[in-house]
Amino acid sequence: RARILEINRETARFYHQILISEQGKPGMDYLLGRGVTPKTIRHFGLGFAPPSRFELVDYLSRKGFHPEEMIQANVAFRSSTGRPVDRFFSRVMYPIIDLRGNVVAFGGRTLGDDKPKYLNTSDTPVFSKGDMLFALNFAKNGNRGRLILCEGYMDVISMHQAGFSSAVATLGTALTPAQARLMSHYAKEV
Repeated sequence: RARILEINRETARFYHQILISEQGKPGMDYLLGRGVTPKTIRHFGLGFAPPSRFELVDYLSRKGFHPEEMIQANVAFRSSTGRPVDRFFSRVMYPIIDLRGNVVAFGGRTLGDDKPKYLNTSDTPVFSKGDMLFALNFAKNGNRGRLILCEGYMDVISMHQAGFSSAVATLGTALTPAQARLMSHYAKEV
């Protein structure tokens, strides 16, 4: 678990650094075009997965992580040749952060017509998408007993940027009983 959390933290840093570099211009153009401010980009730790299928894997290898750990964290998968390959590429990246502030997973949105439009981390030892809500780590504080349930990442980000910091979203799932229970811990009204 600890190694997966370390990999996720390093991966989030990597994607954010790519986004704010020249290489991340397509992702930055998309976010700015959607009205997301640089302050909000930093607040949510948004990033960009570069088009290369090996850039993250190579970066994490240089940081001392083993390919099997990357695969277990679901930031990579094994290609038919056996080489680890970046799971996300050419996508705007949304880190998913748990209530303790750990990056536990990622959602990635394609900038083209690729399918699927959104690709999420599969379940791992530190993440189960039916048990979490996007941005609850921010919304749990000062929500005055109310949460706003939105459809997706960009809806939540836009709501927070507009001052509605109690917005959350499911993670590409229908609302699950576990998510409803989780919201009930932080709000009387949704």
